[in-house]
Amino acid sequence: MGVKLKKDSIDLGIVVNDGEAALKFYRDTLGFEHVQSNPMPGGGGGTMHRLLCGTSLIKVVVPESPIGTTAAPGGIMGATGYRYWTISVSNLEEIVQACADAGYKVVVQPREIRENVSIAIVEDPEGNWVEFLDSNE
Repeated sequence: MGVKLKKDSIDLGIVVNDGEAALKFYRDTLGFEHVQSNPMPGGGGGTMHRLLCGTSLIKVVVPESPIGTTAAPGGIMGATGYRYWTISVSNLEEIVQACADAGYKVVVQPREIRENVSIAIVEDPEGNWVEFLDSNE
C-alpha cells in the first residue's frame, strides 16, 4: 500500500530554547523564507515559527519555558534517533563560508564523498547538525 503523499516534501520540527538564535541561523544566514509565527498548537505553549526550505516546511518551535533536556551530543554517531538532516544545494562552498563568517561551527568542511557528490555539515545554535549536499548525479 505505502504512503500516499499529498506533497513532495516534508515538514520538520526543530525544538529550540533560543528562538532568536535559531531564526538568525535558519532565516537570516541560510535564507529560509519566514512564512508566519503563531502560538504553538495543541496547548503545548510557546511559539512556532514556520520557514520554507524549498517546498519543505521547517517548524522552529520555541517553548514558553526553556527545556532542560537536550539531545545527546556527538553528532551522527553520538546516539540513535534523528541526528542530522540534509539540504541539497548548488552553492555548497558559498553557504558554508556564510555560516563560518556568521560564527557557526562547520563540523565537516566541504569535501567530496564520492565522484560528483560533495557534502559539508554545519551545527546550528542548539547543536543540531545540518548537512549540505551538492550532487551532479
